[in-house]
Amino acid sequence: MFEIPTATRPPQTTTSADGTTIAYDVHGDASTGAPVVVCVGGATNTRLEWSSFCDALADRGLVGVTYDRRGRGDSTDTAPYAVAREVEDLTAVVEAVRAGGRAVAVGFSSGAALVLRAAAAGAPLERAVIMEPPYRIEGSPPLPDAYCDTLEAMIAEGRNDDAFEYFQVRAVGLPQEMVDGMKGTEMWAYFARTAPTLSYDGHCLGGNVQAFPTEVVAGIEAPILALASTGSPPFLQGPARMVGE
Repeated sequence: MFEIPTATRPPQTTTSADGTTIAYDVHGDASTGAPVVVCVGGATNTRLEWSSFCDALADRGLVGVTYDRRGRGDSTDTAPYAVAREVEDLTAVVEAVRAGGRAVAVGFSSGAALVLRAAAAGAPLERAVIMEPPYRIEGSPPLPDAYCDTLEAMIAEGRNDDAFEYFQVRAVGLPQEMVDGMKGTEMWAYFARTAPTLSYDGHCLGGNVQAFPTEVVAGIEAPILALASTGSPPFLQGPARMVGE
């Protein structure tokens, strides 16, 4: 049974370059000088999904940080959207936790794509870890034409549930009958709240065409550890291997 994560304390906040308020939690004591590890979630994620992971980091003497990407959880949003604004958000969180310092970023799924973009843009990252960025490579399920445009049109019309369904079926590739079975549940309501930001993940991956970003990866100077599960399909393992090539 799905259990909705709940906050055990109010978040800390910082202000990004464009005035957006970014909410974050720190697990561990940043004043000790221990390495800071910032978790960057993927589509539908808020900071709460990574609290247990950050607790585990703190138990090992690290400083785990999890934050709400703009438009989610307790963070605000500022139009118009651009991937560069999300890079600024990540930079603001790093600076808030350790002024003048650097951090390790750990990105999951589309959050991994954001981490790669941030590293290429010169964000204060000493290294990065990415897990299965879902770029569309050979063998991947096809992405619908005008994918991000379609999501944004649905959101503009107030069709959040339709946008969330479109994402689950046409981007993630879940069977329609599985998605239909989730509708009306507490889990559906919880995750569908992030529908207005789903196109943000699409833009981090490249927009309407989410091909592997060879030029972006080539411009990264920080060390990158790319991970994929042996239990994942080849099209999710492939991008991680390509990062190392």
